Amino acid sequence: MPLALVALAVTAFAIGTTEFAAMGLLPQIAGGLHVSIPQAGWLIALYAIGVVIGAPLLTAVCARMPRKTVLIGLTVLFTVGNLLCAVAPNFAFLAVARLVTGLPHGAFFGAGAVAAAELAAPDKRARAVSVMFSGLTVANILGVPAATLLGQQLGWRAAMLVVVLIGALGAAAIARLVPHLPSHPQAGLRHELSAFRSGQLWLALATVVIGCAGLFACYSYITPTLTEVSGFAESSVTVVLALFGVGMTIGNVVGGYAADRALRPSICAAFLLMALMLGLFAVTAHAKWSAALTVVMIGIAGFAVVPTVQTLVLQKARNAPTLASATVQGAFNLGNAQGAFLGGLALSAGFGWTSPTLVGAALALAGCLIATVSWVVDRRSGEPSAVVAGSAGEPRHQPVH
Repeated sequence: MPLALVALAVTAFAIGTTEFAAMGLLPQIAGGLHVSIPQAGWLIALYAIGVVIGAPLLTAVCARMPRKTVLIGLTVLFTVGNLLCAVAPNFAFLAVARLVTGLPHGAFFGAGAVAAAELAAPDKRARAVSVMFSGLTVANILGVPAATLLGQQLGWRAAMLVVVLIGALGAAAIARLVPHLPSHPQAGLRHELSAFRSGQLWLALATVVIGCAGLFACYSYITPTLTEVSGFAESSVTVVLALFGVGMTIGNVVGGYAADRALRPSICAAFLLMALMLGLFAVTAHAKWSAALTVVMIGIAGFAVVPTVQTLVLQKARNAPTLASATVQGAFNLGNAQGAFLGGLALSAGFGWTSPTLVGAALALAGCLIATVSWVVDRRSGEPSAVVAGSAGEPRHQPVH
């Protein structure tokens, strides 16, 4: 495995940690800045909005730049954003800093996925991309629980400063280990936007935005739910978050395997299982053992969705892989913002700590419905099964996991 892929995975680890650790640190942030937990939840939504804005904008701006330069620049921007978060004097400053921190997220994974494919042999490209994305799942097994524990012991600012150090390490590793990667000869905004003429691409993105919001409606408020409803001590929450990360990793592998064999049925099944687990959590959250078990299942179902819908989006935009990869990250994070917002509304309305998971179940069911409609439209149109584009325009049949 090229060390350059490890450099990309390090930055992916830092990004995954900063994105999800805020969910585990909501009580500390709310208490430290004297705001309510639902109001602190806006920080999750603002990060996600930053991803949605930055993914297409920065991808378009950087389209003709050498990919290594782009990757270093985006990592530096992410690191500076985290530094601003760590020194934020008040909630308003932190909110803006979180928005800035989210801007390079989607563009990094868009450029990183294509770079990883270019670094590998043609028959190992999907595996190379999966190595980079493994930084996200490892972040949820190690990074998020560790950051949550550190934040509980030393304060949430300390956790963010650690992410700053990891981001700086990632930028240095990319500068040292990633070789020069020129931009694609056809790179340009017009070429990348041509893929968005497909109605099926828009349906696929809608599936992500609506359906994946279900996961984040629940997970955004997982820490107070586990402490207030399940009875976990704050120190024990990190163990449950690590279990969620294990579930994510299993789901990512299972979803990738399923996507290779039956893409459309796998998408519908994953969303249906997610809805069932989220609905069940409203009941099982009242006991520690059942809450922990259900959290693992939510992680499996929630991230079985990721490789399946990502593969579908890349199929429908196979002639513009960079923007497509960035856009699917933006869609995931728009779902993140929507889920956090709607879950917060349920809490603010006084429906109780388990209400966000019920909101999530409804959103996951809606995602399943959109995926089913998209499947039916695809079958009626008679469109052949597409392949996922390689970095240089040649097709490859493996999905990006």
